[in-house]
Amino acid sequence: MRRSTLLGACAVLALAAVAVGSAEPLADQEDSAGPPARQPMPDLLGGGLWRVFTSLAPRTRLDVIDVGGGDRRVLWPPNWWVCTQHPAPGAERAPRGRVVVGVAKKGEPCPPRVTAARR
Repeated sequence: MRRSTLLGACAVLALAAVAVGSAEPLADQEDSAGPPARQPMPDLLGGGLWRVFTSLAPRTRLDVIDVGGGDRRVLWPPNWWVCTQHPAPGAERAPRGRVVVGVAKKGEPCPPRVTAARR
């Protein structure tokens, strides 16, 4: 008899915890019904590509382009560095907005056409 009472009490506590847990996201959704807060774009130029991944929000849409002209795929981000970025450093952007970075392999210079265009 004690065992069934204990199981019944645990079931009631579990249901209460689920009810409280499921009510919390509703309050968050009501608070976040407005537009998402805009964030300033960090300065990524000259830094490693790995820093791009760690400094942007996880759900940011990121396009990585090889500006060296080889149309190579980026397989190992620590081996690449940023030559260009859009939006510009300091510009406001949505948290889930699109970011485009042009990269070159470490040890390779940014092409002159890219260096002139980013100023």
